[in-house]
Amino acid sequence: MEGLNFLEISFIDVTDIILVAILLYYLYKLVKGTVAINIFLGIVIIYLIWVLTDALNMDVLSNILGKFISVGFFALIVVFQQEIRKFLLLLGSTNYTSRKSLFRYFNFLGQEDGVVKLDLATLTNACEKMASEKTGAIIVIERSNSLDFLKNTGDRTQIELSSQILETIFFKNSPLHDGAIIIKDNIITATRVVLPVSDSEMIPKKYGLRHRAGAGISEKTDALVIVVSEQRGQITYIKDGEFINFTSVDKLKRMLSEELSF
Repeated sequence: MEGLNFLEISFIDVTDIILVAILLYYLYKLVKGTVAINIFLGIVIIYLIWVLTDALNMDVLSNILGKFISVGFFALIVVFQQEIRKFLLLLGSTNYTSRKSLFRYFNFLGQEDGVVKLDLATLTNACEKMASEKTGAIIVIERSNSLDFLKNTGDRTQIELSSQILETIFFKNSPLHDGAIIIKDNIITATRVVLPVSDSEMIPKKYGLRHRAGAGISEKTDALVIVVSEQRGQITYIKDGEFINFTSVDKLKRMLSEELSF
């Protein structure tokens, strides 16, 4: 029965399989809900086709796909650079709070905090009012990734969030309206912040510099961004560099709650 030795499974083999399964699960969780998930599925399909063509001895197609698979690791780094950067930024954080948030980021063992410290009703109602008055605003909600490097470009504050405060900050004649604000939990921690501008060609031309700035910071960190258009009087929600559609302010509130609840 020596030919069946390969069927013997040790504790190390089981551990190896479980760890690979967990890795694949969290890799999928990392890219789920983003454009990257389509790329990930495309790569999986190409790999399965390559395995099939190799088994059927389709040499020409198998060699072509094999060349692609051989450089797949470097292609993955290029394609998923934003997701990899966010993960490494979170993993390499030097403060204890961010290290604890690593487990929340992966929703470890299905446990969630379930507590949203940010007053979403106040935030969304203020945005709705500013949109009706065509008052431009850009609001950055800090999550796991520290935004201290951005706060140094503006004015650090410790102001409790309220509708009146938001409307005052972004009032056209206010000295604080130029730039973005950063909110952590329910505190406005910085105003007049300068954000990095996205150079993505996927952003529709109807969006201006304010929206590109919102997309830029959401590409580089896990921050959530809300932009109120001064010209069109519309509210835009940006996550991972993508413009997320919603049908009502209540829907926006629910999406924010889901993102901030773990």
